[in-house]
Amino acid sequence: MLNGRIAEAEKRTGAQVVLAVIGKSDTYAEIPWKAFALGASGAGLLVLIMNILWPLTSPAQAALLAIVMLLAAGAGFALLTVFVPDFARLFLSLHRAHVETRQYAESLFLSRQLFDTRERKAVLLLVSLFERRVVVLPDTGLARQFNQESTAKIIKHMRIYLKAGQTARALEAGLKKMEEFLIGGAERASSDNELPDQIIEEKGA
Repeated sequence: MLNGRIAEAEKRTGAQVVLAVIGKSDTYAEIPWKAFALGASGAGLLVLIMNILWPLTSPAQAALLAIVMLLAAGAGFALLTVFVPDFARLFLSLHRAHVETRQYAESLFLSRQLFDTRERKAVLLLVSLFERRVVVLPDTGLARQFNQESTAKIIKHMRIYLKAGQTARALEAGLKKMEEFLIGGAERASSDNELPDQIIEEKGA
C-alpha cells in the first residue's frame, strides 16, 4: 500500500521519495552500564536501611549479603535493558538519540546513493524505532522546501502514531505532509522513477 502511495506522490511532485524503517541507530553500549549502576546504587541504599533496621551479628554475613544484593540488582537492571526496549530507553538522552539517528540517516543516504538523481530532488524519511525519532533528509534540490519549520510539522504529524506503535500509519502521515510541502513549494520536475519505491527496512546497529 505504501509503495503505491510513494509512486503516486512522486508523480504529483516530481521528487524522489524514500521511506526507511530502522530498528536501532546505534548499539548504545553505555546503557546496560548505566542501568547496572542504578540497580547497584538502589541495592546499596536498601542494604544500608536493612543494616540499620535489622543488623546482622556477623560482619562477614553482612558483607556477603551486600555484595550479592548489589551484583544481583545491577545485573538484573542491565539484563532488562537488553530485553525491554522501553526500560532501556530511560537511559538514553534525547540529544544522543537525535545525533545517532541523524548520523544513521546520513549514512543510509550515502550508501543507497540517494544523491544520484538528475535534479538532486530526493528526500529520505527515516523512522528509527528504538529511539522513536524521525529524520527528514532532503537532497540539495529540495532543501528550500524542507526547512526546520516544515520538517517539524512533518514529524509532529507522525509522532502520535509512533507513540502508539503504528509505524505504517506514521509513515503514511509523514508522506502525506511531505507531499503538501513539495506541491506547494516547488516546480514540478520530471516524473521518471529514478529510485526504488520499496520501503527500506533494516535492523540497524
